[in-house]
Amino acid sequence: MPSPQLTPDEAKFIFSLALPTLKTEHQTTKRVIETLDKGEYRPDAISKTALELAWHIVAAEKRFLSGIAAGAFDFTPMHRPESITNSAGIAAWFDQSFAASLRQLEALSGEQLNKMIDFRGMFQLPAVAFVQIAVNHTIHHRGQLSMYLRPMGAKVPSIYGESYDATQARLAKESKAS
Repeated sequence: MPSPQLTPDEAKFIFSLALPTLKTEHQTTKRVIETLDKGEYRPDAISKTALELAWHIVAAEKRFLSGIAAGAFDFTPMHRPESITNSAGIAAWFDQSFAASLRQLEALSGEQLNKMIDFRGMFQLPAVAFVQIAVNHTIHHRGQLSMYLRPMGAKVPSIYGESYDATQARLAKESKAS
């Protein structure tokens, strides 16, 4: 299937529609990462630990967003710094990385957003299309990570609506206020 042909104005318009979702999903993913209290938990022997999966999410998103801004992807492994040892450290790195990437993306011209980028020789798409791919990748792995939470004893934050745990916390707060 041929890649879509866009004008620079269309690429800017698509980006303007994708940007609010990118920002919202970032905050949701950060909330899930912040709840990891047993980072070495893994559901089975072949699964990543909670911290490994959280790092995969944030490093891959950084790679996608940096690649969009640069006009080409760099697949050099992005290892977690030894100084980042817990979910709070990953969430903080994620926020800093995201803010820097967002500034770069928001400065892109329609021509830059329309530039065709190769993804591992598998497909070529306009740079702007990779914003949605980045969001989808993050959501996919965030779903996996959110499934780790209850078995590790953590509370599940609200993702797309109030979670059971958020409801219980709200009800407890309301009953104390009464």
